[in-house]
Amino acid sequence: MNFVRPLLVATFLATAAVDGARAAPASFDWFEYTGQESSADGERPPAGYRNPILTGFYPDPSICQVGQDYYLINSTFAYFPGIPIFHSRDLVNWKQLGHVINRPQQLPYDGLGVSRGLFAPTISHHEGTFYVACTMADAGGNFVVTASNPAGPWSDPTWLHFEGIDPSLFFDDDGRAWMLNNGAPEGTPLYDGHRAIWIQEFDPSARKMIGPRMVLVNGGVDISQKPVWIEGPHIYKHGGWYYLCCAEGGTSVNHSQVIFRSRKVDGPYVPWAQNPILTQRGLDGKVPDAVTSTGHADLVIGPDGQWWSIFLGVRPYEGRFSPMGRETFLLPVTWTDDGWPRILEPGRRVPLVAPAPTGSRLHSEPSYLNGNFTWRDDFDKAGLSPFWIMLRAPVESWWTLAKGRLALEPQAEALSGRGNPSFLARRVQHARFTASTSVAVPRETGVSAGLAVFQGERFHYFLAVKRDAEGVTLGLEQLRGGPAEVIRSVRIDAASDVALRVEAHAGTCSFSYAVQPGSWQVLAADADAKLLTTEVAGGFVGATVGLHARKEGDARPTTAPAD
Repeated sequence: MNFVRPLLVATFLATAAVDGARAAPASFDWFEYTGQESSADGERPPAGYRNPILTGFYPDPSICQVGQDYYLINSTFAYFPGIPIFHSRDLVNWKQLGHVINRPQQLPYDGLGVSRGLFAPTISHHEGTFYVACTMADAGGNFVVTASNPAGPWSDPTWLHFEGIDPSLFFDDDGRAWMLNNGAPEGTPLYDGHRAIWIQEFDPSARKMIGPRMVLVNGGVDISQKPVWIEGPHIYKHGGWYYLCCAEGGTSVNHSQVIFRSRKVDGPYVPWAQNPILTQRGLDGKVPDAVTSTGHADLVIGPDGQWWSIFLGVRPYEGRFSPMGRETFLLPVTWTDDGWPRILEPGRRVPLVAPAPTGSRLHSEPSYLNGNFTWRDDFDKAGLSPFWIMLRAPVESWWTLAKGRLALEPQAEALSGRGNPSFLARRVQHARFTASTSVAVPRETGVSAGLAVFQGERFHYFLAVKRDAEGVTLGLEQLRGGPAEVIRSVRIDAASDVALRVEAHAGTCSFSYAVQPGSWQVLAADADAKLLTTEVAGGFVGATVGLHARKEGDARPTTAPAD
């Protein structure tokens, strides 16, 4: 008989594996994800679009235009492949082309925490070459990569030797290029969070910095008010002015976007008297469909000839919590009579449905990037979908696709470590979602395989099937800031595949299993889903959900029956 009880034995928990023979791969038949937000129910208006345009963990957006084509990229921190690149012709319908960082040797990921790594990339184009400037936090600093085709291949990095983060390239009409970034102020900082925006000329041919570095903005709009974290700078040239657009306030509920302008690219820059041009701070985050933390904007001229902005924001529940993390939003820009751009007037909320750029039409093919949808992978393609990501770059491949199944070679690395565990994940894009899979019972002892929901090394769940000397066990492992604990377990009578499922309902989630197709049994109801949010776990990433296999000690074969 099946039974459910707390599992207090240590044998189910992750342990450091000793060197030994490789364990047999864990085998998965399919994976399915369904998003179920009430705010995304119903049809999109024919001439409208839904915000966010990219749901889930797609923060720090940057955009560039080349003719009729638009290209957008985002931060990925310690996830690999890094920096997804999307293409659109109308700013509303997007398709992923691939990743800028898709070769393990491009960047050093080893030992990085999940919220370190690739910070705030920016994309630009000049004379047939695409440039992505970015920071590899804690692993090399600032760099630039290039490509003639945005789908790749992208070059290996050229390291840029200046302090700070958030590098951004601006190509002026005279052919000169300038690199902006957020760095420490000159001299001793006056307060915590005191930063500055710097500029220096960049030589595109030699891929190096030239000339002196200069401060454009010290502190923020009004340093007497001790503004914090001026960052994410971009320069645009319009109507004879250079506009410097920056985020200010830190990437949480006090986030905002501010604007400065100058007649010269290297300043002096004057802030607009009516800053910020975008913020949701001071608004009630507990109202239905609230958006908070807006900022880190980039501006572009749309296909309708009007200016548009992309920026990050957060959709919280209970006013604070979001497993999706920071997402990408789209709103039009208006210009004042005296020549200043504004995204939203003070006190106005970010709409979740808005009029699209003239000429935009809803594509019939689902993009799986926003709204409600079901996404399924039957592992019947030659390669992995670009939606799959992993923690850090692999030394060698531990996954294979064959005969309509995915095989993951169990690694000794646990999700709580800082290596490259056997974990293929996709972004959580809804506060209310269901993710499920079917996994074969491991044929060896010492191997756990199943479904993981991951926020960080110290905050995640792992619903796993494991074989031991007495039979087959299903356990739910939880990390909530301390040691791993198996909070529920059950003996199951299963010789082949077991279906596993997690259902998230904002602040809670439930975990279920089915030995027989469709006969679901709840293993754990009302588990805490708030540990899957940055408000509890900290850091900068959203949650992911996917497939994990782990080796614990020397895996030993059993007499398990063949498929």
